[in-house]
Amino acid sequence: MDKKAKQKIAFIAFRVLSLLVVGILFWILGFIIYNGIGVINWEFLTTAPEDGMTAGGIFPAIVGTCCLIVGSIISAFPIGLLSGIYISEYAGNGRIVKFIRIMTNNLGSIPSIVFGLFGMALFVNTFKFGDSIIAGSFTLGLLILPLIIRTTEEALKAIPFSYRTGSLALGASKLQTIVRMILPMAFPNIMTGLILAIGRVSGETAPILFTVAAYFLPKLPSGIFDQVMALPYHLYVIATSGTDIESSRPIAYGTALVLIIIILLINLLATVLRRYFGKKVKTN
Repeated sequence: MDKKAKQKIAFIAFRVLSLLVVGILFWILGFIIYNGIGVINWEFLTTAPEDGMTAGGIFPAIVGTCCLIVGSIISAFPIGLLSGIYISEYAGNGRIVKFIRIMTNNLGSIPSIVFGLFGMALFVNTFKFGDSIIAGSFTLGLLILPLIIRTTEEALKAIPFSYRTGSLALGASKLQTIVRMILPMAFPNIMTGLILAIGRVSGETAPILFTVAAYFLPKLPSGIFDQVMALPYHLYVIATSGTDIESSRPIAYGTALVLIIIILLINLLATVLRRYFGKKVKTN
């Protein structure tokens, strides 16, 4: 068999595998949409659970999930961005930097339930935040911090080094070069990491189980020290340990569909921002 035939077979195999992955994704989405679309209406989206979560809506869980997403991004993104800038632009390639990279990669591979236990020990018990939005947000922020650091570092490294030397040759300082040239050019790729981080935060259950999530709390939070319901944990509860699992099963599918829609909308917004900044960089 010649080289062209082998290459053709390889391309066909990759195409089949890609179509298989896409097919599985659409099958899962179709299954959830088919079983959950029937319960989604205005009342379901704007009211609190009732009758042991076998009736009513999921509005408190939607609000709680959005609070946790915003809180975790606010707590993790600035630290991750600055850390990525330091590693890429200032730290060099010494042993300390290699050690930091190894530890960052290891931190990113730790199971999420470990972060939940750590968040409970540190934020809930030691800092006395209790089960609250701030404790859950900080815990989720730690969970996505390695992802933001690595994507920021790789985005900055993708910018040609000649841009830095050219800017410095024109009299700009290193800080001015990073802030006014390198960071705006890398920001679209940094947004990609932010999109991935949001997607992971939205569906995590274990970290919020120990730090913020309430089993049943049909009211909205009044501050960052309040406990809230969240869609992932609410979905777990009504699917496994509700008062009447069979009666609440359609609500479980509807909750899963709403969670997917929220993630898609947030990712769509982040993608639009990414393209906007990308076009702005090209224009400049």
